[in-house]
Parts: sequence; structure tokens; C-alpha cells
Amino acid sequence: MNPTTSDRLPLAALLALALAGFVTILTEALPAGLLPQIGSELGVSEALAGQLVTVYAIGSLLAAIPLMTITQGVRRRPLLLAAIVGFAVANTVTTFSTSYSLTLVARFLAGVAAGLLWALLAGYASRMVPEHLKGRAIAIAMVGTPLALSLGIPAGTLLGNLFGWRVCFGIMSLLALMLIVWVRLKIPDFAGQATGKRLSIGQVFTLPGIRPVLFVVLAFVLAHNILYTYIAPFLSAASMAERTDLVLLVFGMTALLGIWVIGVLIDRHLRTLTLASIALFALAALVLGLAGNVPVAVYCAVAAWGLAFGGAATLFQTGLAKAAGVAADVAQSMLVTAWNLAIAGGGIVGGVLLEQLGVSSFSPALLILLVAALFVVWMARAHGFAAKSFTD
Repeated sequence: MNPTTSDRLPLAALLALALAGFVTILTEALPAGLLPQIGSELGVSEALAGQLVTVYAIGSLLAAIPLMTITQGVRRRPLLLAAIVGFAVANTVTTFSTSYSLTLVARFLAGVAAGLLWALLAGYASRMVPEHLKGRAIAIAMVGTPLALSLGIPAGTLLGNLFGWRVCFGIMSLLALMLIVWVRLKIPDFAGQATGKRLSIGQVFTLPGIRPVLFVVLAFVLAHNILYTYIAPFLSAASMAERTDLVLLVFGMTALLGIWVIGVLIDRHLRTLTLASIALFALAALVLGLAGNVPVAVYCAVAAWGLAFGGAATLFQTGLAKAAGVAADVAQSMLVTAWNLAIAGGGIVGGVLLEQLGVSSFSPALLILLVAALFVVWMARAHGFAAKSFTD
């Protein structure tokens, strides 16, 4: 049966995409919790070990748009498999490497694979289902991200502390190998774009709705990363430093709830959910600004923040896929780039705010960004965050 003509969600295929996202997030973020071990075994400082995260992000940032542009005509499943093979190779090298330089190269390769994979996921999920199920399919394909953040990374950090960091990367290599078989058996293949139908980056960027979605991604994710990156000093100022793990657990749990809610409702209420998510995050930022020294208020605000953030990637990717149409993969590569720029920007902007103005400046900065994002979504009624849903 042609997967695009059935009203049933191809769960086995979508969950394979979700596992791919899970492996990607784990590969990206796991070193952050194991820096002392990694630095000690590779003979470098924790600061240098931290650059294993940085070069991964650089690989994603540099690779996503060029790779998707030059591979528009390549069949989709071999391209997806190539990205997963990249993870298997990079994590295997990381598992056995005793050289810091070689490990950096492997991490850069993993970042390149991540840039390719993230650009493929949403478009792949949407092509496997009919129009009125696209949002739900993307939500299922993206569930690996909050699962990795809320469960995978804490579990991986614990496992690394018990058995060593190399065991964690070895397990991720095995997961990638298993995923290769799963993709080959369960995920349908799709043709690439015919030569006459391929659009340049410039043409895709100027499609109606693309620029509003990308602006909202930048503003929303920048606001998120300012707070998420510097949550520890923020909580320290509120005398809650010893509760950082619990606060992040609350965030992770409500993020899972958020992606479930989005998955159920997105195909009918994309625009409303996007507005609600941004408004909820803004409300959380306001509460943190006004009552950031009250533990109950902090927990409630963080829960609202997690709920707003959990389904955000799905909302943005669905809006972008709808606006881009046949150019969805190239458009998603722009989203990957915007997302990584916002991650880097969160570290830079948040650091400047922290050093110059203190954590009290976080709430106003977040509100400025989120109000701007809310305005752009509100104005993008015709394209990007259209008033009509997939089912209309």
C-alpha cells in the first residue's frame, strides 16, 4: 500500500524516525554531563572537553543547508541511512579514540550527520501520511527529542558515571546499527526532486511563510536557550541551586506532556497552539521575573515553560513543511541552521546579560523576544502559521 494514501499512521516507520532523533540528541548533549571523565582520559581540561559539544554544533550548522541543497535529487532512504551510518561511525570512533584531536574530528562528523538528519526528519514524516495527518506524524517523529532530554541524558550520565563514558558512546553506536536495519525494513523510500522542480536556497527562502517561521524559531529558541543554558546561576540567585536537577526534571516531564498535547491537536489547531505555546512561555518568563525567588512560583513557571517548549519544534517544523511544500527538506535545513544559531546565540547573549546585568535581566530579554515572536505569528495568518489547518 502506498503510505501516502492510507489513513493509518505508519507507527513503525515514524518510531524509527523518533529513535533517530533520540540518538541525535544523546550524541549531541551527553558529553556535557561527563566532562571530567572525558577530559581526564583524553588528557585535556574540562573546558577543552566541552568543545566536543561545540564542534558538534558547528558541524550541524555548516552542513545542513549545503547538504540538503546538493542532495535534492537523491532518493530519501539512502540519504537517511547515510546520516545514521555517520552516527555509527562517529560514535564508534569516539568510543575507542585515545586522541583528543581524533575525537574532535569524530564529533564534527557526528554534527554533520545531525545536520543532515534533522533536515530530513520532518519532511520524511510528512511524506508518509495524507495531508490531514502530517502534523501528528511529525509529532511522533519528534518525540525522541524530549525523551532524550528528559530521560536519555540523565540515564546516560548515570551510566557513564557507573561504567565509564566510553560505554555510553558504544551503546549509541549499537543503537545506530539497530536503527539502520529498522529503517531498511520499515521506512519507505521516496524519490528526490526532479531536476526541473528543484528550488535554490534563495527561492525557498522567499516562499510565502518561510521567513516568518524562521524568525519565530530564532526568537523562541534564543529565549529558551538564554534561560536553559544559565538555569544554574538563575536558580543560585533564588537560593535553589541544590534543586537544579529537580527543576530540570520538572521541565523535562512537562515537555513530554507538551509534545503529546501538540501531537493530538496540531492537525486541527496549528496556529492556535503556536500562539498558545509562545504566550505560555512568555507568562512563565514574567512569573520568573516577578517571583523568581519563590520556589513554588519557580516550579510552576518551569512546568509552564516545559509545556510550551515540548511541542515547539513540531509546531515550527509543521508550519515550515506546509509553507515549503515540495521544498520541505531544503526549508527544514534552514530551520536546523536557525535553531543552531539560536543555541549559540543563547550562550552568548545569556552570558553577556549574566555578566553585565545579572539574572534579573533574563525575564525582560525573554519577554522582548517572545512578544516579537507572538506578533509575527499573529501577522502570519495567510502563510506559515495560517488560520486554516491541514484539514480545512
